[in-house]
Amino acid sequence: MSPEKITPEVIRRRKTLGEKITALTAYDYPTALCLNEAGIDMILVGDSLGMVVLGHPNTLRVTMENMLEHCRAVARGNSTALLVGDMPFLSCTTSVPDAVRNAGRMVQEGEMEGVKVEGGSDMAGTIAAIVRAGIPVLGHIGFTPQQSLKGGKKVQGRDRPCVERLLSDALAVEQAGAFAIVLECLTVSCAGAITEKLTIPTVGIGSGPCCDGQILVSSDMLGLYEAASFKHVKEYANLATIMKNAFGEYIREVKEGRFPGKQHTFE
Repeated sequence: MSPEKITPEVIRRRKTLGEKITALTAYDYPTALCLNEAGIDMILVGDSLGMVVLGHPNTLRVTMENMLEHCRAVARGNSTALLVGDMPFLSCTTSVPDAVRNAGRMVQEGEMEGVKVEGGSDMAGTIAAIVRAGIPVLGHIGFTPQQSLKGGKKVQGRDRPCVERLLSDALAVEQAGAFAIVLECLTVSCAGAITEKLTIPTVGIGSGPCCDGQILVSSDMLGLYEAASFKHVKEYANLATIMKNAFGEYIREVKEGRFPGKQHTFE
């Protein structure tokens, strides 16, 4: 019997049933294949690809064309998880019609099954319009990387006014029709209060265990970047070391004439 296809409704139901939601990012076909086989609930094609794939210092240089190319690659490797594409910088903030049009491109050209929109009360009208167009929306509040030029604190929810603002944002996103919401870098108590108040699931990243689910950037949890160190990330593997060792061994074998061997050649 094949695994259940995850839909936004399945994600919503997980909260009601008290079942934790699992999510990770992917940007290419091989990673999507592995995540799909492992049984992940949701795959986010994140605009974090700007940093972890394209080598930019932030997410702001990621374009719609970048996103669409990587979305298609991930879609080819998935059959079960819910696919969500990040709406990149300026793709949904210039106007509501632009936002709906670009979200539609994510579905039609990128083969996604939903989009992620950063922002709270200020983006509620846009989220509602995208939902009305028939496109599921995953919200995102707290630390929002696309607003990084404004500065401000990364960890949020340390005082009552901030907690009240975040709760107001979360409720606005819920009322706009989002099926779930990402809470990034909130204090445990703040994330817990929001999770308890909402009827839609919360998916935390750096926001503690009270959320209805968790998401991480796959490159971080796989240890692909030894210089990257974030308190909220648990490193489940150290692929950077494994890759460097493999590359080094290959270089040595080629230089010493040990590769290719007879078993690697054709007579």
